[in-house]
Amino acid sequence: MSSAISLRSAANATRVAFIANGLVFASWAPIIPFAKSNTGVDEAALGLLLLCLGIGSVVAMPVIGWLCARYGTRPMILISTTLAACVLPLLGYLDEYFALAVALLVFGAALGTLDVAMNIHAAEVEKRSERALMSGFHGMFSVGAICGAGFVTLMISSGIEPLTATLCVSISVIIALLAVQSHYLSTKTEAPQPFRLPSGIVIWLAILAGIAFLIEGAIMDWGALLMIERRVFSIEQAALGYIAFSITMVIGRLSGDFVVPRIGRRLVLIGGGALVVVGLIAITTVPSPALNLAGFAIIGLGAANLVPVVFSLAGQQQDMDPNMAVASVTFVGYTGILLGPAIIGFGAQFTSLSWAMASLAVLGAIYLISPVHKGSS
Repeated sequence: MSSAISLRSAANATRVAFIANGLVFASWAPIIPFAKSNTGVDEAALGLLLLCLGIGSVVAMPVIGWLCARYGTRPMILISTTLAACVLPLLGYLDEYFALAVALLVFGAALGTLDVAMNIHAAEVEKRSERALMSGFHGMFSVGAICGAGFVTLMISSGIEPLTATLCVSISVIIALLAVQSHYLSTKTEAPQPFRLPSGIVIWLAILAGIAFLIEGAIMDWGALLMIERRVFSIEQAALGYIAFSITMVIGRLSGDFVVPRIGRRLVLIGGGALVVVGLIAITTVPSPALNLAGFAIIGLGAANLVPVVFSLAGQQQDMDPNMAVASVTFVGYTGILLGPAIIGFGAQFTSLSWAMASLAVLGAIYLISPVHKGSS
């Protein structure tokens, strides 16, 4: 009985980590327009700033696995969450370009560390519990994202400064983390194997993961600015699209364990890709605020289970060692987050933000023709 209670407490602590990650991460979305205004940069320069967040995450990745193996995931979760929460309020306050770039590097490294550490901890909790928990854990990230983007948007729309709004988020996250910190499991493990590039079908899985992460990152980083540029929403309400995206994504992820086995992975990949394409076309062409919100919602619903299915297939394929395959797919996925915002920024500089975002529909269509379908049922 005590063991069951301990695992239940550990699972709840894991959910807090996922919620905290989504909360802090998504709280950045509503203040991106303010960061742009504070520093007075154009789209290309903003793209470089957003690139710093991705660089921070990717640069930290090779070290995180060793740190988690050496010291366990508990201290990594506590330190990285606290660091990200402390940096968040600065992102909407700093008005010097270089200072903001450094802050985003640290912010990205902290979130990248938290992402890896909480997933390792989640896998251990799931293994010891001997039941499926991972989809629910990832659904909690989306819950946090909805709360973070929604709360900060509501505060800013009410006339409260971004600094005050994000401070409220940061304090709440740290208090919640301290409340559950004793329930994290001891997860010291052996050092991870050397990193390998993907091969065989894993190449396609990595490409699909990179596309999914790229689109998710683009919606978060550029969705609000897209609505402002197209004059669909005001600066105070510009993050409503991302909120709609997050709501349908959390619904899709929380229902994923029920839906995917019943309709099959192939239909999830093809149908999800098709929905993403339709949604991207909607948010870059139609003028109606309601239809734009519907477009964001469609993208969230379509993208919800793309990444879980891709990672599931990576763990079951036979072209590579499953652990190495998952690591390779993760690395390429983070590369999508790293390169995506900058590519969109430079594309917007030479064409328009609408055209740059619309081009993502071409990438989404790759889900419709991928050879991965042959091995997914």
